Amino acid sequence: METINNFFQTTDIYSITDNFVKSIGNDWLLITSGTPEKFNTMTASWGAVGVLWSKPVGICFIRPTRYTFDFINKDQIFTLSFFTEKEHSILQYCGSKSGRNVDKIAQTGLIPLQTNSGGIAFKQSRLCIECSKVYYDDLKPSNFILSGTDQQNYPLKDYHRMFIGEIVNVYKKTI
Repeated sequence: METINNFFQTTDIYSITDNFVKSIGNDWLLITSGTPEKFNTMTASWGAVGVLWSKPVGICFIRPTRYTFDFINKDQIFTLSFFTEKEHSILQYCGSKSGRNVDKIAQTGLIPLQTNSGGIAFKQSRLCIECSKVYYDDLKPSNFILSGTDQQNYPLKDYHRMFIGEIVNVYKKTI
């Protein structure tokens, strides 16, 4: 597996001008965790990039039924990879298939790259945020304030786990 430094430059999160509300909510992203030998990726349209405890952080939410859940629970590093509109079909595929049953990498043509901290990014992405877990918690239905949240989003009662990771590297596409 090639390293990310061959195709991306490391940059400061504060120099990124992305509208992360649009990038996450409308354009989606891939959450990836695991090792170069065994990893999984999944599409997400929920999450955040911000500041917590005076550190830049990436926040993602994963249901316990997702294959990626096992990887991100076990591993310290996870990545958030952002793509252009032309790769939207890749994100659609990765969001509709489970890595338990199919090889998403082979089926989509994604080219994995190893990050500086041992995470996984993809050559086709335009931006990758590498995070080191600092906190997690399970969403609790007793804490929902907005009426209907539980019924609308959790008919199977498969509440997301929130993972917060300190942003340790940001990679911006160079070629």
